[in-house]
Formats: sequence, structure tokens, C-alpha cells
Amino acid sequence: MEMDEKDISTGLRALFYMVTPNESSFQHVDEVPQYTRQAPPFFITLILLEMVVGWMQTGKPIASISDGITSVFAGIISQLPSLLMRSVELTSYMYVWNHFHLVALPWDSPWTWWLAFLAVDFGYYWVHRSAHEVAFIWAAHQVHHSSEYYNLSTALRQSLAQQFISWVFYLPMALAVPPSVFAVHIEFNLLYQFWIHTEVIKDLGPLEWILNTPSHHRVHHGRNLYCIDKNYGGVLIIWDRLFGTFAPEKDKVVYGLVFPIKTFESLNIQFYYYWYLWRKASRYNTLSEKLSTFSNGPSWKPGKARLGDHSEVTGKELPLDHQLSLATRFYLLIHFLLVLGLYFKVQMMQSQLTVLAMIGYMLLTFTSLGFIMDRRPSAAILEMLRCAVMVTMQSYGYIEAILPSLAIPAQTFVSLCLLYWVQHNVSQLVRIKNKSN
Repeated sequence: MEMDEKDISTGLRALFYMVTPNESSFQHVDEVPQYTRQAPPFFITLILLEMVVGWMQTGKPIASISDGITSVFAGIISQLPSLLMRSVELTSYMYVWNHFHLVALPWDSPWTWWLAFLAVDFGYYWVHRSAHEVAFIWAAHQVHHSSEYYNLSTALRQSLAQQFISWVFYLPMALAVPPSVFAVHIEFNLLYQFWIHTEVIKDLGPLEWILNTPSHHRVHHGRNLYCIDKNYGGVLIIWDRLFGTFAPEKDKVVYGLVFPIKTFESLNIQFYYYWYLWRKASRYNTLSEKLSTFSNGPSWKPGKARLGDHSEVTGKELPLDHQLSLATRFYLLIHFLLVLGLYFKVQMMQSQLTVLAMIGYMLLTFTSLGFIMDRRPSAAILEMLRCAVMVTMQSYGYIEAILPSLAIPAQTFVSLCLLYWVQHNVSQLVRIKNKSN
């Protein structure tokens, strides 16, 4: 569906929360535009612009292709539940509103709009702070911090699981604020946080006192000692200033997790920390210590303060990069674009069974390409199986090119990929057999 000039203007301004109450107030939830689903063209445009500006400023790429692809894959994974159901945040909010609301503020009042703006941002501050200070919530949120680069694609690196926890923090609003107003602001709050994930914008002057800016959020993504557990704000930085969690940007920021995960495999990034917490808790003897592993900070250990302590970084840490060949990077880019096109088409599919099948295929693709980026020995076999699945799905019409003119080239390309991996794996088996003889 094509967007007119008004849609383009509204979509672009929504990224910066520059949409007025008059044009974004709706009586019913079903009338609220899907601002987040309309945003990808703006995301792509700004990411490409950032790449050009970043190259002009530094003379080098702002990220590796593996990191960028992994971030976008994480963003897609976080949105997969929305292909099958309404968001947990909105569903739970509507339930509380329908059964327990005390007053009904007018949906078309600017006062209600601005109150919801403040309330959603205040709720987000505590969602975000809890995600850093409670280990089992951090298990979801760490996905967003797993990149060791900082650019607009990092903003898309989101958790699948966090939405199943964050809804609790917004429920008090449902006692008074209509769901349609909440639905608008929960999307705007998320969209605003896209553009602050960049290094090309240095300082915004007086706005730094009120708004969350790229400078403030760079600190939040740092693993330097002065950066950890700071600057939780979504749109406004005033909450951090009020509650003592603000830190200005000073020394060179080193991005990523305190203990880097060192993988580009999407599902591993999404879920590994839960297994880590379980293993960590199993080492302790008392029930109190086991439970504290999940409820205290990620760095907590027996005998330490609730949030634990951290090690200082040196500033010489280098981002994970497996130095893939040019041919491999080209291969990854083409298959990345193919699965990205499939994701956009899935959003228009009606059959839930077909959508589930497409989700399964996309997860297989994310895993297989992650294995290639990690240079795992089993990557060749898994990729051969994935290409076989893709050729089969293409032949039965389950996967179609975005443009009809690209259908035959896409099918030919994937068939050649399958033949390559078959040949590669057969050669490997012959080589192993000759060695054993």
C-alpha cells in the first residue's frame, strides 16, 4: 500500500515525536495507525544516510555487515509475535481498562494526550531501569546491548521476550487513560528511540538538559564503569536527573556487554542468558542465593551489593568481526535482502498456518546465516538444508519475489546456492574419507 505525502510527513515526524495531539488522537484502538509497521522505509533511508555521513566523518564503515544483519534479524524476531496476535502490552492494558478503570479521561483532549506522553515515558524509565537491575529481565534486554557497535541498526536489535514483561509497568495508566491514547504513545516512545542510536550526531545544545539524545544514549550503551546502569530515559532525560541515574558523556565509550557474547547467531543471542542464569543459580547452595540470582542485578554474587560490581574496560577492546571474505559478505547480503522481502510479504498474509510456516523458515534462515557469520563447521550442512527448503517453497509458490520481474532470477540464484552447498559438502565428505584411508 502506497503512502501519500501526508503519510510520509506523519511517518517521518513520528520518529521524532513531532506529531500533534490533533492528528494523533483516536476514539478506538482499531483506528490507531500502525506507526511502527509503517516505519521501515524511514529506518532504511536513515540507516543508509548514516552510513554515508559516518564514512565521510571517519573514513571507515560504521559497523561490520555481520553486526548490521544480526541487529536487523533481532528486530524481525522481536516483531514475529505481532504477526499472529496483538501486542501483550496493549492486550493487557485493554483488559484492565475494560474491567477496572476508575475514570475515563477524554480521548480527544490535548491534556489527556500530554498526560499519556509523560506517563508512558515515566513507565518506560522504570521498565528500562528494571531491565538493567533485575537479572531475569536483563536476560531479555541484554539482546539490545549485545552489539559492540553503535549505529541506527543497533536500535533494531530488540528482544523477543521483553514485551512479555514490560506490560506490567504501564497498567496503572489503564485506570484512567483510554487504550487508544496509550496505543499511540507506546509506539511513538519506541520510534523516538531509533534516531538516538548514532555517533554522527554529537551534541544538541540546550536540548541535552531535557531530552534523551544520542550523546546520553551512547553513555547508556557503554560498558565503561561510568556508563553502567545510567541514562534509562526513553524520550526525556529528566527522570534520570531526578532519580540519580544520569551520567554525561565524557571518556571514549566502549560499547557492548560487560562480558561479550561473541556470536552473531540470532536465537543464541535471544536466549543464551536464561541458560546462563540457570547454571549460575545451580552453583549456589541456599534457596535465597538461588532466587537472588534472578532478582538481583546481573553482576550480583553472594556477599556483594544487590547490583554487584563491574570491571573497568581499557578502551582498547575491539568489536567482534570474523573477517569474512568479500564473496561471503555478498552472499549474506543477498540472502538478507531475500528474507527481509519475505518478512514484509508475510505481514500481508491472511492464513495463520502459512504465517507460522514462514516464521519457521525465517528462524531457520537467521540461524543458518548466523552459523556462516560465526564460521561454524556445521554451517555448510545447515545452509544446504535451508537452501533446499527455500527451493521447495519457491516451487510451490510459498515464497515469491517482491517484484514479478525478479521471480526467475531469485529462483535461479537460490538453486545455484543449493548446488554449491551440495558440491561443497560432498567434497568435504570425500576429503574426510580420503584422510581416513
